[in-house]
Amino acid sequence: MITIDLNSDLGENVPERIVSDDARMLEIVTSANVSCGFHAGTPEGIRGTLAAASRAGVVIGAHPGYRDPENFGRTPLAPDSATLQAHIEYQLGALGGLASAVGGGVSYVKPHGALYNTIANDERQAADVVAAVKAIDPSLVLLGLAGSVVLTIAERAGLAVAAEAFADRAYLPDGRLVPRTQQGAVLHEPATIAQRMVRLAAEGVIRAVDGTDVAVAAQSICVHGDSPGAVAIAAETKRMLMAAGIGIAPFAGAR
Repeated sequence: MITIDLNSDLGENVPERIVSDDARMLEIVTSANVSCGFHAGTPEGIRGTLAAASRAGVVIGAHPGYRDPENFGRTPLAPDSATLQAHIEYQLGALGGLASAVGGGVSYVKPHGALYNTIANDERQAADVVAAVKAIDPSLVLLGLAGSVVLTIAERAGLAVAAEAFADRAYLPDGRLVPRTQQGAVLHEPATIAQRMVRLAAEGVIRAVDGTDVAVAAQSICVHGDSPGAVAIAAETKRMLMAAGIGIAPFAGAR
């Protein structure tokens, strides 16, 4: 049987900005990318999401980003290597501590937002992130965009890797995501999105914005927790995958 993971970015709420329904998403997904606090979230909120994920049997991943809460971590930055590595190490250490405090453990790392997109192509920043993961825990799996530079560098460094596709994002013909600044970058219709993800899981392709098919080999599908209608998108995607005979299972083991 074909199987694929469903993941979502969670733990990003702050009192003045509620962006996701973590409790409902944790009833659907098999992996949770939990904010480490630099781009969004509060220590108490992140702790609560970690505890809920652990109770639900959802595999926990660290979701570190640039130190940029004003822009939700979605503005490209260029910190020097020493700074970037230290910032990633700090975030992984903090999340790992909180996870341990609630009886859980971190199994993988998925960088957030602009950092995620940058290290898909930027070898220097990608190497900094990989070095940070290795320094904290070389048994962590690195989750990144299918075909990205960071996955190649991580494999060369001896890390286990997994590739993901995005349910709610449009793709360019070269396999990159359509920038959020462009119209149509974020998809909203649950049935259409779910059909795309069934085809991804079954055939390994996604239809790009120009109508061509892009080959995407992915072990996980992301539904952004802060996307409008995220719960409905995730639920319909899971329903249609299962209806097509595709199993839903985490790509990394729980800790």
